[in-house]
Order: sequence, then structure tokens, then C-alpha cells
Amino acid sequence: MKRINFLNIMIDNVTMGEALEYINFLISQNKCSYVVTPNLDHIVTVEKDQEFAEIYRNADLVLADGQPLLWISRLKRRPIIEKVSGSDLFPLLCDMAAKFNYRLYILGSTEEVSQKAVKKLKQNHSGLQIAGIYSPPIGFEKDPQELERIIDKINHAKPHILAVALGSPKGEKFIYNYLEKLNVPLSISIGATIDFISGNKMRAPKWMSKCGFEWLFRFFCEPKRLGKRYLRDAIDIIPIIQKY
Repeated sequence: MKRINFLNIMIDNVTMGEALEYINFLISQNKCSYVVTPNLDHIVTVEKDQEFAEIYRNADLVLADGQPLLWISRLKRRPIIEKVSGSDLFPLLCDMAAKFNYRLYILGSTEEVSQKAVKKLKQNHSGLQIAGIYSPPIGFEKDPQELERIIDKINHAKPHILAVALGSPKGEKFIYNYLEKLNVPLSISIGATIDFISGNKMRAPKWMSKCGFEWLFRFFCEPKRLGKRYLRDAIDIIPIIQKY
């Protein structure tokens, strides 16, 4: 892959098509691989969270999720050629799964939201096989018995792809910490994608996403939850840009 230095991480400088081809290759290898999709918040978190930084160093595929990353890359004269966001990638991944008979397992979100999402996915991707869904209880990551139960559920379902909808960095940390126990060829943390597919949350119009204002749309939808985070990221990214 065409991996380049970007601030405090490495990024695979690829198109959406190239990313899908490599994901298909990773699945065909039948090893335990995982994909991460950094955005501005991830970059900030990597700088102060050593475990998260380690997750990024060892990822099999790192895809730029967010127009601001492209802007910064141009400022640094190491341009990223295309935004490959998790929410755009996932439907195409489902198309590929249906084509090659890959089984998909969804971990996270609520059961109601996941069920709605599965219904939409089956409507939109003919032949897609859903190996299973599971909505873990709050605080599951601190419960060894629940963690073993989740791992057993996933392995019993034998998926080719594990889509983790637990938010970040929780989703990435779950995948990384239990990668060797999860007998899944490819795992990916997909953030709020299941909420978007189910209709539980609205996604920004394509023109806003293309122009780099998806964050603004999400802020107006969830100002209390996202306001402080976006402000913190906008402040904290400045010294990171200067440092690297």
C-alpha cells in the first residue's frame, strides 16, 4: 500500500477502489486483520493515548476519514488523494460481501437500531449474509465474563467481517485487544454508521460532506454531545500540526 507519514500516524494514501481491493485481499488471507479510519479527533487522541497510538501503528489499513485531513495534508505538501470515510466505505463493503458471500457481524449500537439497520442493509444489498448482531450492555469492557460471551458469540457465527459500532476509541480498542481471540479475517470500527443506515441519526448531505462541513451538520444535530469535542479538537490540532 502507498503509506505516507501524516502528523503523528501513517496513512494509506489510496482511493476508495484501492481500499476495497486491499480489504478483499486481507479477507482472502484469512488472518486477523483490522482497518482504522482516522479523523481529526483520532489524531488528537493518538497524541495523548499511547494504546490508541499503538493500535494505529499496527493497523493493516489506515484510511483518511475527513476532509480536514486532506486540507492539512495539502498544507504539509504531502497531499492525501481521496477521503475514504467509514460511512462511505461500509455500504461498498456490504456490496462486496454480498458479491463474494462474505458473512457480516455487527457488534454495538442498540438492538433496535441494529435490527433496523439490518433490514435496510438486506434491502439495499441483495444476497448480503448477516452472521449476527449483538448489543453489549453498558460497561461490558470491564466485565471479563461478558467479554468472553461476546467473543464466543462472534466466533460461533463465523463472520468474515466484523463491524464494530461502539464509538471511538472504544471500538478500536476492543478489536485490538481481542484480535487474536476473534477468528475474524477483517474487523473495522464504523462509528455512527449503523445509526445513519437505520435512520436513527441523519447524515450530512453529500455536498456538505464533500466540502468538509459534515462536522458542522453533526454539530447542529447534536450540539450538547459534540460541541465540546469539536472545540477541543480545533484547539488541540494546532500544536500537533506545528509539532509534525
